[in-house]
Amino acid sequence: MPAVGPALLYSLLVNSAVSLIIGVALLLVWRHHRRQRFTFDLGLAHLVQVLVPLCLLAVRSSGAWSALGQAGGMVCTVAYTGLMVVGIGGLSQWSVAQREWLVLVALLALAGLAALVSGLALLTASLAPIFNTLVGVVATRRLWRGHNAERLVGPLLLALGLSQFGALAEPDIAQAWQLSLGSVLRVALGLSLVYAALERSTEEIRRLRDRYRRLIEHSHQGVLVRAGDELLYANAAVLETYGYENQAQMSLPGIERALPAVERERLRHHMRQLQNGEVDEIDWEGVRVRRDGTPMWLRFTAWRTLWDERPATQILVTNQTAQHDATHALLHQAMHDDLTGLPNRAALLQQLRERCAKVAEGEGGAFGLVLLGVDRFKLFNEAHGHSLGDEVLKALGQALQRELGGDAQVMRIGADEFAWLVTSDGALPDAAALVARLRHLLRQPMVLRHHRFFLDASMGMALCPDDAGDAEALLRAANAAMHVAKRTPGTSMALAEARFALGSSDLLAQEQALRTAIVQRQFSLHYQPKVEAWSGRLIGFEALARWQRPGFGPVGPGEFIATAERTGLIGELGEMLLRLAFEQVKVWRDAFDRVVPVAVNVSPLQMLDGEFPRLVTRMLDEHGLPPQAITLELTESAAVANLDLARDQILQLRRLGVEVALDDFGTGFSSLNMLRSLPVHTVKIDRGLIEPLPAPDALAVVRAICQLATALDLQVIAEGVENEAQADAARQAGCQVLQGELFAQPLTLGEAGDWLSESVSDLMRLT
Repeated sequence: MPAVGPALLYSLLVNSAVSLIIGVALLLVWRHHRRQRFTFDLGLAHLVQVLVPLCLLAVRSSGAWSALGQAGGMVCTVAYTGLMVVGIGGLSQWSVAQREWLVLVALLALAGLAALVSGLALLTASLAPIFNTLVGVVATRRLWRGHNAERLVGPLLLALGLSQFGALAEPDIAQAWQLSLGSVLRVALGLSLVYAALERSTEEIRRLRDRYRRLIEHSHQGVLVRAGDELLYANAAVLETYGYENQAQMSLPGIERALPAVERERLRHHMRQLQNGEVDEIDWEGVRVRRDGTPMWLRFTAWRTLWDERPATQILVTNQTAQHDATHALLHQAMHDDLTGLPNRAALLQQLRERCAKVAEGEGGAFGLVLLGVDRFKLFNEAHGHSLGDEVLKALGQALQRELGGDAQVMRIGADEFAWLVTSDGALPDAAALVARLRHLLRQPMVLRHHRFFLDASMGMALCPDDAGDAEALLRAANAAMHVAKRTPGTSMALAEARFALGSSDLLAQEQALRTAIVQRQFSLHYQPKVEAWSGRLIGFEALARWQRPGFGPVGPGEFIATAERTGLIGELGEMLLRLAFEQVKVWRDAFDRVVPVAVNVSPLQMLDGEFPRLVTRMLDEHGLPPQAITLELTESAAVANLDLARDQILQLRRLGVEVALDDFGTGFSSLNMLRSLPVHTVKIDRGLIEPLPAPDALAVVRAICQLATALDLQVIAEGVENEAQADAARQAGCQVLQGELFAQPLTLGEAGDWLSESVSDLMRLT
């Protein structure tokens, strides 16, 4: 083949350069607009086209280069055609599936291979123009309804394909002209494709903008864009929120002038933060006013944006008035009484906690809490019904509000209880004046429809921090004071004492600790000797319970027996103490070969238990002790309260041989008939009658009791003997046994053992 002339070589280089430039330009468009996929496929097609002139130069060479050039040209033709088909499909919204594309490439490759194998150079050279012409026909048909730039793509491809038939001519000049024409057509094609891509991008941007605009215009959330004080945009929702018909009526300075100064400064601060780049997004909320003056609660979210290439702030406005009002209504309901509409206990506790915290931090002054409870209101409900009772409470709440005026806020904290807070300056005079005012108020009847009622009330006042320093303790103290006031007839007030703040919590703590103490057996017995009046000889002990409470030391029975009775623990506790006494008597009998009787106090609840005599019998049998080893002491008041049952129980114990003593005689409601009716063995005269001895009147009383007991064949014990004068008087009056600190205080187990050992030694010396 002849060598390539200068004109043809120049045309080849220009054609390759044009294909390269267009291919790179299309790939750059794709890089910035990835949704325009067709630019990527058509860009690759043009880059493949860069290799075609090189293949043509190789064909003009001799030997193996010619064959290699023919094969390379055919590969480039197939690849170019396949990429063009895919790209035109993307441009025309005609999706070419991967499988279809592979079939097309395979068919093109087979056609090219057949041409090469046939050895017909003209046929081989004709494939590229044929393929490109067919692509042009398809593109013209597919893109004719598109935009102007897209319509040009088809004819340009068709013209490019037809112009390539000119390359079949042999003279270099003809091929050079064809290549030059092809370069021009490729430039036009590239420009059309780039413009088509730009049109597509512009249309997509316009479509997205229209979609965004429709979303914003139909959004229920307000959107506005501002630059400084200038309103750039406001959607329909924000106009409706503020009550304007169009954007021209809405003025940001006008809206902001209606805000409090604090809110205006807060808004300016938010805008400065955004524009200075201190934050990317900011949220706030607050009360705003509609054009007609209606208040509303709005939430705002703002961020920086660009509006027509100028810095601006976009603000999302959410109207939360309904939610805010609903929340406020729920909060009001939670903090107010349904019946009277007054603040309730939760509101009181909240105020107490806030004010107590301020007092503790030194930021608030002292104050007082007053509780008022209507006296005997339960009886009122039972007599008239709860509906009328509710009407009375509503009327009372209104009367208290009128009477207290602006001095205090009245709250209803319970069924028939009201409360209010007062300053504690001059608390006592204020309390007295308050009682006088409320007593005057309650002297007037509560007038309802068809009814007139008079009420009495009891009030308790507790001061913070004098009586208590926290809300719950202050409320307990005031409540305790109110119950103290209820002991005084009529409308009255009591001031709290510091101990009132601990009352209920101490009782609860004691109950819990007592349950643990019984499980862990934290109890022991101390023993106080009982001596014969004239000889001073030891004749027995009285067992006195002690609770070794952790953190408190020994606790006497007066501190926990009532709690045990109230909680129902007395049965278990009493059995434990009785067993301790039996065990100790057995130890002393084994050690000293004699039985020393021990007296054990019995709770009325134990004595009322029908199984109690059987329990005593069982313990005597378990320890192998005679009935005389134990004496059970029952208080006079318990016996009087349950005379018949006590008589039956004492009779059962007496049949067993167990002695029963009537303790604290002379303090209750004893009568000669009761003393005669109860089958007891011993009467213990209460220390309150022994203490005045040897006064003549006291001596006469004690002598009379002793004479009565002697007539009934009862032993008499004087307890609480503290000096010799009392002891002598008790002996002269007729008491057979003495007990008290003159002889010994309650002894520990070891001390009682020493007493008993010494007593046994003295007895042995005498015998």
